[in-house]
Amino acid sequence: MLHVLRFLLFPFALLYGGIVRLRNFLYDQEIFSVYRAPVPVICVGNLSVGGTGKTPQVEYLARLLQPRKIAILSRGYKRATKGFILADAHASATSLGDEPFQYTQSLPGVTVAVCEKRAEGIQRLLALYPELEVILLDDAYQHRAVKASSYLLLTDFNRLFTRDYLLPMGRLREARAGARRAQAVVVTKCPSAISLEKQARIRAEIKRYASSATPVFFSQIVYAPAVPIGAAKALGKRLILVTGIANAQPLVLHLQQEGYELVRHFEWPDHAAVTAEKIEEVIAYYKTLQDSNLISIVMTQKDAVKWQEPSLAGLWSHFPVFYLPITNAFAPQEPSFDETIRGWVPSSGSVINA
Repeated sequence: MLHVLRFLLFPFALLYGGIVRLRNFLYDQEIFSVYRAPVPVICVGNLSVGGTGKTPQVEYLARLLQPRKIAILSRGYKRATKGFILADAHASATSLGDEPFQYTQSLPGVTVAVCEKRAEGIQRLLALYPELEVILLDDAYQHRAVKASSYLLLTDFNRLFTRDYLLPMGRLREARAGARRAQAVVVTKCPSAISLEKQARIRAEIKRYASSATPVFFSQIVYAPAVPIGAAKALGKRLILVTGIANAQPLVLHLQQEGYELVRHFEWPDHAAVTAEKIEEVIAYYKTLQDSNLISIVMTQKDAVKWQEPSLAGLWSHFPVFYLPITNAFAPQEPSFDETIRGWVPSSGSVINA
């Protein structure tokens, strides 16, 4: 049935692909205007729709490149605001979007802003903070109006772009050949024991589309200990899981492997708004359970920033609510991922010429 559906959608994918190729050609030839910033700009993105782990990757880069003066610029997907917004003490997931607001919580000292037009956003940031040494563009691989100094392409181990198709046949925003713009590729969400043989096969598969000189790295998700944001300080062994992310299965598997019992999973769509009604539904279910003192409510950090809206916090703050922070760990390789990224930007304090 899937093959039949793809066959029927093929003409639409062909049309879509032609439009994207024409657009890329016009930017490549600079027939459409392209902005180049006077500081290093690292673009983190993917070829497909859906989650590939951009948020933990951007956080990893920001920590890696400190103590340089760093800014993160995002579109601010599904925020309630428009235009350029600089994160400040009054920022929230509503004003910035959930991922940019998460950056403000996880990365104190890093400037965070959102703007649909990335060129305008970069110029506004540099006008406000001329001392900035590097700007990280979150989810901007297809934003061709800015020419980044380096492109980091992510692809999910379980959904490699090399085996996918253009929209609407598949999940690709642009053709696989778009990988040639990348200075490095990261295969995210890998199993913990990915063999060297498997790495070699995937690397060869990716290099059919990326440059032969482009390094391919392999990363896995690492879950940190649960952080309490509600009443309890210790995570129970029976959990109510709440997620509003693209793919919750790795988190589900991790919790089960760690010996936790999932009593119920409230699985909402990626970037779903968190409302009072949704929180009340979770809390009402928690109250119906016997031995509720042994049960905790757990979520990702991306979900937690939306629960922490001041207007919502009073609904759950007296209950055992936790979030699980995540980061990336990279398989050993020479040169390493860290060395490669540090080579993209000068040392802190170096003079950068426009």
